Amino acid sequence: MRTSIRASASTEAQVLGRAAPRSPWGEALLRLRRSKSALLGGIILAGLIAAAVAAPLLTPWDPLEMNAVDGLKAPSARHWLGTDILGRDLFTRILFGSRISLQTGLISVAIAILIGVPVGLSAGFYGGLTDRALMRLVDLMLTFPGILLALVVIAILGPNLLNAMLAVGISASPTFARVVRAAVLSSREQTYVEAARATGCTNARIILRHILPNTVAPIIVLGTLGVAGAIIAAAALSYLGLGTQPPTPEWGGLLSEGRNYLRVAWWMTTFPGLAIMTAVLSINLLGDGLRDALDPRLQS
Repeated sequence: MRTSIRASASTEAQVLGRAAPRSPWGEALLRLRRSKSALLGGIILAGLIAAAVAAPLLTPWDPLEMNAVDGLKAPSARHWLGTDILGRDLFTRILFGSRISLQTGLISVAIAILIGVPVGLSAGFYGGLTDRALMRLVDLMLTFPGILLALVVIAILGPNLLNAMLAVGISASPTFARVVRAAVLSSREQTYVEAARATGCTNARIILRHILPNTVAPIIVLGTLGVAGAIIAAAALSYLGLGTQPPTPEWGGLLSEGRNYLRVAWWMTTFPGLAIMTAVLSINLLGDGLRDALDPRLQS
């Protein structure tokens, strides 16, 4: 009898065209797939990542090999994007530089998350003196422009790639702290948190099992958009000579190398600049799509 009732109910749902309910993440994925701009950004970004991984297979040249005879050659069939003053193939250096630039963006954001998320969780959950002390520290860091704060860190630690990533990550961490704190403040008074307290859960368990999962969506969105900002910041540090050091190829460093030859070798700055623009644009498109997908209130 029960089997026949279930079968008739299933048949009725099929007739009415009712789909099985999706999880919140399933709904977000469906909204993301419907966003043409997000898909475009994702495809471009995937292409950049694939090119970075397959760089040795896409070019016969060595990014560090110098050939003075080919110095400052214009784009041609032999050197697609031309060469620099030392005769190094620019296309090859941009390809290998994408590895460092994308890696710098990802690692810098990871550092910002590792610093900012615990601060935001602690400030939002415990409140009171803890909240005031942590947020005043965050406010103090926010009074400095991000690039200036990164310059201070570089001045203390010294100029190299690792310190540049650390500097960019530290300068971006206050934003993550404030966003996570706002999400925690709206979650800590919910019924499920009160129920967890009533069952004897410790504060650490409540934070990790009940509150932190509700901050994942804003962290993902902010982290995705933060990668674009981190790439620009790292390129700016390398442009100033405070990030990746020559002869290692990196997009900001390539711009710095070409600035003295703008009149005679326009390609030395144009193509690295286009690479930075393409990467940042694709990440921003994907980040905007993720924001819309993970926050249904933004749907029109």
